[in-house]
Formats: sequence, structure tokens, C-alpha cells
Amino acid sequence: MLAPYKGRVYDPACGSGGMFVQSEKFVEAHKGRIGDIAVYGQESNYTTWKLARMNLAIRRIDADLGKENGDTFHQDLHPDLRADYVLANPPFNISNWGGERLQSDPRWRYGAPPAGNANYAWLQHILYHLAPSGTAGVVLANGSLSSGQSGEGEIRKRMLAADKVDCIVAMPGQLFYTTQIPVSLWILANNKQSGTGQEGRPLRDRSGQVLFIDARELGYMRTRTERDLTDKDRARIVQAYHNWRGDGDGEYEDVPGFCKAATIDDLEKNGWVLTPGRYVGAAPKEEDSEPFAEKMTRLSGELRAQFAESDRLQAVIKANLDRLGYGE
Repeated sequence: MLAPYKGRVYDPACGSGGMFVQSEKFVEAHKGRIGDIAVYGQESNYTTWKLARMNLAIRRIDADLGKENGDTFHQDLHPDLRADYVLANPPFNISNWGGERLQSDPRWRYGAPPAGNANYAWLQHILYHLAPSGTAGVVLANGSLSSGQSGEGEIRKRMLAADKVDCIVAMPGQLFYTTQIPVSLWILANNKQSGTGQEGRPLRDRSGQVLFIDARELGYMRTRTERDLTDKDRARIVQAYHNWRGDGDGEYEDVPGFCKAATIDDLEKNGWVLTPGRYVGAAPKEEDSEPFAEKMTRLSGELRAQFAESDRLQAVIKANLDRLGYGE
């Protein structure tokens, strides 16, 4: 969705460097030059930080992950960085992030995040490190879209009033190995009035608007516990976003049940809650052309056949138990 062809790419919770590897693959897939991307990151865990350095080194990706591991909130290793792109999947709902010691931090332009939850600390840290025309993609728990506790609702309202939220995508559950809870994608933008998008195309003025995409029904169960998106699913989300931004290959249209371009007035009427389902509405139902009487006859026949099959299977099971000596 961000299309990081060229510029500075930053991940404030980079883990083992997966986001960076995907950025490089994106450039390669679009025949760009790897050197056009400058990579910056930070990781608090020492072992994971070392793994990230090794992961990038073996792929010959030049990256600045800081001179050491460090806590992003309390030891910002890139204080002067203003990134063109931020890609982040930070840990959700951290309650022990030490926020009480950072109440007057200059990064909290829209309000001090609550000490009991770091979600809005991540969002504001990322906005602080965005270049004037930068964009960011952040994965967060769905609670961040509607929470009003401990001032989070007021922070969200101020971010929206400042026009920093470009798009919200509600994703299906079971996409991650580590958690089955559904997540949302926040796309942030420092400048929605202009800019350059994919393949150098100019972006349209999106001031005062937020695009909502409800992708909860997309994807398929790859295993009993893991869901994945098909290439068609991904393309549908990406196409809707880029068409709305103005750098896509087609014209954007609202699709009931899937996407909706909402105005600031719409957001205010919904109490500044960013749950896409509130805005996109319901998908139109397919008309059922089968007459009611015919449908009931067909369904009743199917049900009787299923009852008969159930009776047959029960008889087979009882006969097998009798043969094994476990009958009544």
C-alpha cells in the first residue's frame, strides 16, 4: 500500500528485520534500484537486534539499526530521523512501557499516551519521525480504533483534526502465528494535500477525508488455525487505496460493505471512532429468485436425506461396538 520505491524507510520495532526485507523485495519486483532505499530501525531485545543485523547483512541490505539495542521510547537511537516511509508492527497494548516517565515528551504532539497502554505512543512516535510528505503503515490491535480510555479518544480526535490519518483497514482474524485476534492497519500521512505516489504519479488532494476498508471477510483458512490472504485479496485492498489516492490505475468508487471515503463530519458524527464497519455499511444481499414453496420442498428433502444418513451411520457404529464386545 505504501509503495516504498525511494527514500528513507524506518521501523521503530524492527524485530529481526522482516519489514525491511519485504521493502527490498518490493523494489526488486518493480525493477527499482536497491540503493534508492535507506533503511533505519531499532530493536530493544539484544538477541533479536543481533539477528536483525545478520538477517540484513546476508541479504546485502545496508541498514542503520543503531549502535546498540535500545528501548524506542526511552532511548531513541534516531532522534533526528525524518523518514519517508515507516513500516511497523509494534507489540500491541503494552502496559509496562514506562509512559509515566515521559509525560512531557516532545513526541506527544496530540496528547500524552496513557501509562497503561503504548498504542498511541507508537502512533505519535511514528508521526514524529515522518518527513513532511512521509507516509506510514502501522499494524495495531482493533481496540486502538475506538478506545476512549485514559485520554486515547481525545488523542485520536486531535490526530484526525490535524488530518494525519489517511486510511484504516480492518483485517480478518487469525493472520498471525502469535495471536488470533483481528488487527487493523493504520495508514498515516503528514501531507494529504499533494505528493508523489507509485511510479512518480501525483497524488490528489485528500484533505479532510479518511478511506475505510473492511477486509474482515477476505482470505481463506490455510490451516485449521491460520488465515491467509490470496493475491486477489491483496490486490483488491491495494487497488482501492491507490485509486482513492489518485495514483492507481482506475477511478475510485465507494463499495458498500468494503470501502468508503468518509469526511471529517462523518468522523465527528461517529464520535471519532475509526472502526471501518461503521462507515462502509453492509454489502448488498444477493436476490433469491427461488420461490419459497420450492425452496422449502428442496430443503426438507435434503434434511430428510441427512436424517436417514445419520440413522445409517449410527447403526454401523453400534454394530462395530457389538463386534468389539462393547455393545449394550
